Amino acid sequence: MNISSKGLAVAVLVVGGLIVAAYNFGSKQEQAAPSSAASSAPPLAGATEMPPGHPATTETSGIPAVNLLPDQPASGAKFSHFRVGQRNVKGMLADGDKVWVGTSGGVIRYDLKTDDYKLYDVKNQSLISNGVFHVSKLRGKIMVGTYGGGLSVYTPETDQWQNYNIPDGLADQFVYDIVEAKNGDYWIATWSGVNRVPNGDFSDTSKWETFTVENTQGGLPNDWVYSVAVGKDGDIWFATEGGLALYRNKQWTNWQHDAGLGAPYEKVKDDVAFSNDPAESSKHHAQQKAEQGLSDIKVGYNPNYIISMIVDEDGVVWAGTWGAGLSRFDGKTWKTYTVKEGLPGNHIFMLHKSPGGEMWIGTNKGLARPNANENGFKVMTKADGLFANNVFSLAEASDGSLWVGSFGGVARITDYN
Repeated sequence: MNISSKGLAVAVLVVGGLIVAAYNFGSKQEQAAPSSAASSAPPLAGATEMPPGHPATTETSGIPAVNLLPDQPASGAKFSHFRVGQRNVKGMLADGDKVWVGTSGGVIRYDLKTDDYKLYDVKNQSLISNGVFHVSKLRGKIMVGTYGGGLSVYTPETDQWQNYNIPDGLADQFVYDIVEAKNGDYWIATWSGVNRVPNGDFSDTSKWETFTVENTQGGLPNDWVYSVAVGKDGDIWFATEGGLALYRNKQWTNWQHDAGLGAPYEKVKDDVAFSNDPAESSKHHAQQKAEQGLSDIKVGYNPNYIISMIVDEDGVVWAGTWGAGLSRFDGKTWKTYTVKEGLPGNHIFMLHKSPGGEMWIGTNKGLARPNANENGFKVMTKADGLFANNVFSLAEASDGSLWVGSFGGVARITDYN
C-alpha cells in the first residue's frame, strides 16, 4: 500500500482480544461496568437514560492516543497491510479517489491519489462516539453509524458534521445501517427498532417514524435491526436478531429458522468456530435461544441471528447468520450454504455486492465469492493477503484495489482475480 510512513494518531477504544468479542462489541448484550477512564469521561451529547441491558456508551477521549504505522509491503507484492491495533474495522466505503475506513477509534478518510488521510473522531468534535459500525454515502453525504453516538452525517462541501441522536427522533444511539428506498425515504437500523425518515429529510424530525416489535404486533420479529436492504417494487428487508422481515405495502411478514433460515445444528456442529456462546453472558441472547429450543447448545450458533444481508438484482435475499451459514431466499424457497458447500466459515460477518453484481462473503475464516458456475466458492485467507481471516467489511476502490477490514487491521489487495 502506498501509505506514507508517518503515524496516524487515533484514540484507542479498548475491546476484547478475542475475535468473537471484537465482533460483538456494540451488539445487543449486557456489558460490564466501564473502566475508570470511561467512568470519569463527560456524558455523551444528546444522551438519554438507556433501558436495562442496553450496551454501555463508551467515551474514549481520555484514553491516550497511539501511532499507527503501516506495514511496508515487499517489492512486487500484490497486497499490503496497515494496522489499527486492538480495534475492529466494521465499515468501509469507496468514494471516488477516497476510501473511508470505520474503526472503533473513529473514521478515517484516505486519499488514494495523495496518500494522505484524516481522522474524524470525538477528540476533534466530528463524532459523538468513536465506535464506528457503518459507513455509506447518500445524496452526496457520508453517513456514519456509531456505537452510542447515533448517526453522524458529513457534508464534504462544508467539511461539517451533523449528529442525530435519540432527542432528534432516532430510535437508539446504536446505529447499524442506513439505506435510501426507491421513494426517497431513509430507513435506519438501530438497537431499538428501525426509523423511517420520510423523503430523507433530516430537518423535520417530527415526521420520523419508529417501528418496533410492539407497534408492528410482532411483524418486526426483534427490535435489534442489524441491516436494511431495498428489494424490488419498493420492498424493504430487515435483518434482525430474531429473523428476516419484509415491509411491503405497509404490511409486515417475517421468517425464522423453522421456515428455512439457517442450517440445522446437526449440519454445522462439527464446524462451530466459537466455543463461547453470547447467551452465556447475555439474558437477551439466552432468551432468544430458549425460544428456539436451543438452550442446550452452548456454542456460537443461532440460526435466527442475521448479522449481514444483501438483496441482489433479482430480488433474492442473502442472509448471513451466526454460525448457521449463508441463506438464500427467493421469496418462496430457502437454500443454505455452509462449510459443507465450500464456505470457509459458518459465521457470515459481511456481505458485499459489487457494482457488477458479484457477491463477496466475509466469514470468520476468510473471504469468499461464488464460483462462476455457482458450484462452490473461491476463498481468500491470510495466505492470499488478508490481514486476518475474520472479515468484517470490504470496499472496492476506484484504483482497482480491494480493501478488506478485519480485527486489528486492513488489507489492500491489488491482485485478487
